[in-house]
Amino acid sequence: MLPSLPTALTCLAFGLHWLGDRRGRRRDRTVRRRALSFYAGLATILIALSSPVDALADKLFWAHMIQHLLLLNVAAPLIALGTPWISMWRSLPLGLRRPLARTFVRSRRLALVRALFHAIARPTGAWLAFTLSLVLWHLPGPYDLTLRREPVHILEHTSFLVFGVLFWAQVTASPRARTALPYKRRIVYLASAMVTNIGLSMYLAFAQHPLYAPYAELAHRPGGISAIADQQIGAGLMWTAGDMPFAIAIAFLIHRLLAESELRTARLGGALRELGRI
Repeated sequence: MLPSLPTALTCLAFGLHWLGDRRGRRRDRTVRRRALSFYAGLATILIALSSPVDALADKLFWAHMIQHLLLLNVAAPLIALGTPWISMWRSLPLGLRRPLARTFVRSRRLALVRALFHAIARPTGAWLAFTLSLVLWHLPGPYDLTLRREPVHILEHTSFLVFGVLFWAQVTASPRARTALPYKRRIVYLASAMVTNIGLSMYLAFAQHPLYAPYAELAHRPGGISAIADQQIGAGLMWTAGDMPFAIAIAFLIHRLLAESELRTARLGGALRELGRI
């Protein structure tokens, strides 16, 4: 039996990273910690897309929401923390890396791709891509299409993961992020995305009727719940569990901001004491 596409791609990513990591010279604690974070992100993708959760997602809206949350707010930040790009690139033969890099940098045909990548790799572009894709794919029309057309479903999950990694790379200050945001701006960056998630959750929770036809048309659902109850459970998961990664990241950033402020205050006090002795 052939592995599913998510399983095959995840195994390929793991193999490329492991090989590139072995070729690297540095194997200190930081490198190992980043590798473990990346592998945890890959494991999360498998749980979301190649486990019973995936089978339930076709029949239960709340199971589908678990998939989305795992991709956007668990796998994506873990991968961003893992910064796997250099290791995966290093795993390719040098004779392949050079022409690929040369083509991407110089090819006129790829000018639009380069411009788009540079735009969404910056904080504003990454935020817009993350939040707009979250809202767009949960509108009834696009959402129904993902359940009826597998290629569209693959595109949805791919966009969640790619835009999620780009979004969280700005928060984790990934070495490959285009701009390093100061702590205060990262907090605002996260809080504004959190507000978008809350707004979407409220839209789903307080709808007076099922919004998604494929779920409403099902004669039977696991557990015997109604379509509207299924939708409300999914909205509740998005509202609570979906906000937790944002809240945890904001709390961590506030802690770092206060720690730096205390350190600056201590240094300033030390400098003033030294001046007083002169």
